[in-house]
Parts: sequence; structure tokens; C-alpha cells
Amino acid sequence: MPQDKTWRVVQWATGNIGSRALRMVIEHPRMELVGLWVSSPEKVGRDAGELAGLATTGVKATNSLDEIVALDADCVLFMPQGTDWDALCALLASGKNVVTTRGDFHYPPLLDPRKRARIEEACAAGNTSIHSTGSSPGFVTEALAIPLLALQREHTLLTIDEYADVSSRNSPEMLFQVMGFAEPLGPFDQRRAEHLKGDFGSSLSQVAEAIGLSCDEIEAVGELSATRQDLEIAAGTVPAGTVGAMRTTITCKHGGRPILRFRANWYVTTDIEHDWGLRESGWRIATEGDTPVKVDICFPVAPEDYAAYTPGLTAHRPINAIPAVCAAAPGIRTTVDLPQIVPLFG
Repeated sequence: MPQDKTWRVVQWATGNIGSRALRMVIEHPRMELVGLWVSSPEKVGRDAGELAGLATTGVKATNSLDEIVALDADCVLFMPQGTDWDALCALLASGKNVVTTRGDFHYPPLLDPRKRARIEEACAAGNTSIHSTGSSPGFVTEALAIPLLALQREHTLLTIDEYADVSSRNSPEMLFQVMGFAEPLGPFDQRRAEHLKGDFGSSLSQVAEAIGLSCDEIEAVGELSATRQDLEIAAGTVPAGTVGAMRTTITCKHGGRPILRFRANWYVTTDIEHDWGLRESGWRIATEGDTPVKVDICFPVAPEDYAAYTPGLTAHRPINAIPAVCAAAPGIRTTVDLPQIVPLFG
């Protein structure tokens, strides 16, 4: 990697994760922000530095795809709420590599064939590459899982547990209306399981193929558990007997046998009717085989600081991946394809 290289970067979208990425790109010693796309009309024309809470940069926010395509940039950090396939193809074909937190590109064989063909054609036209990553999926399901599996010569099962205590999140609409906390117990909404199956199933499938045990079935199962007592959380009241925790399990199977498993444990209390082994927010990764290991990752941050802390978990790895993605061969690039992601601090 050239020691004097500076990457010219466009930030696409300024939601919770995108805003953190914007600030980090502006402050990065080896990156230059050259463009900013926003979805909100109120942000158009405002300086990127102002939107990031920093000094002015001279880069004005736009909601014009054509203006972004016309820029001279090495890479676009693509972080919108939904995947705009037309915009992605235009960016890639214009010669801009893309690193995205959208989960569509973890395992290309699971992509809709027509969409995959469009993306690959755009990459070929622009001599560019695209890569999906983040904290989960991405770091914990791939970048961390693969080295742990490298300790084994006989593999049985890898289980990744994600723990998310959302009791301090003051988002009533998200917790109660979207996620379903504080609702009476009933059947798990399978649509939620299928949503996670898309991103996490493809991420695990990438690892499964890499270790020579290609996934031939992806199973998604959801469970609910009730709180034992009335709760007052940041978002409101959770009555006893209503949903206090939910667990979604995505399992990749090879020859009918589970080989890789991701469990999303989201909860507002650990005092629930089922024994799910809930613990503080973070991850637990356990391998089963001839040399089993278990790794616990916790976040040494006070709950009141989570809102400022957690966006970096997802935003920072895509930024650190920019040099590797820009240097990669054209096409859809995965964690298995790319070299180890090494951050640049100077």
C-alpha cells in the first residue's frame, strides 16, 4: 500500500451509522471527503462539516445521483436504509468502488441472478469492486469467525450469540410497534426471522463455502419470552407477562447437519420465563470440534453512553476496508476474497 496514498471518498446517506462514518472520514488522516449524498431535502446544500458537528469542509450535501457520479472519487461509503440498485450500478460503472453496510453482497450466489448480473456488469464497466461489511453481519460472522475456525481440524458447529439489551433505548416506536416488545405472547412473526435470514444466512453461507462445507439449507426460527415483572424502561412500560425478550436463530446446514449458527438475543430484561443465558450486550462465539474455544466480547461502556458508542461498531469497519476494496479485482468481493482489514491511524 502506498505510504502517501490519500483515498477520495463519498459518503452516501447520513442516518445513525452514516453520520458516524461521515465524521470519521473527515477526520481520517489518509482520506479526503469529496462528496456527500443525503436523502433529506433539509440537508441539501449544507456543509458536510456542519452535518458532522465539525468545522466546514467546503463539501456541500446533495441528493443528486448525477452530481455524485460526476465526482472524481475512489470509493463510496453506501449506507442508506434500503438498497438502490440503479444508484449502485451507476456509481460502480462510473469508476467508484463501493463499501456498503447493506447486507446484499456477503455471498453472491444467493443474490437474485438478474441483480447480480447487473452489479457485475457495472463493476466490469467501471473496473470497480463492491463489498458488504459491518459489525454484525461482517466482523463477528466472518472476520472473527474464520480465525477461530482456523484452530480446528475437525469441525462440528460454530455458534455466534449476539446480545442486545435495548432497555436504555428511548425509541418507543421501534421497540413497541416494530419489534413487538410489551405485546402479549403469541406466535413469532416469521417475517422478522426471514429478514435476518437474508443478511446473516448469506454471511454464514460465505464462511461455509470457504471451509469446504457448503450450506445446502438455511433455517430461520424465532422465539419469544415474557418478562416476569412490570418494567419501566427508557421507551415506556413493559407489563409482566408480555414480550420481554426475543431470540432469532439462523442456522446453516450441510448434509442436514447444523454447522454454523447465529442467534440474535434482543431483550429489555434478563428476568424472563425461559433460560436463554442472557448476559450484557456483546457477542459470544463458540466453536465445537477437536479444539473448541469460546470467546466473549463485551462493550465496556455505560448504558447511557451506548447511543454515542454503538454506531462506530458498524461504521468503522467499512471505512477501514476502503483501501483493500479499492485495490481488489473488479466484482463483488467478500471477506474471504479480501486481505485482512488493517486500520490506518496515521
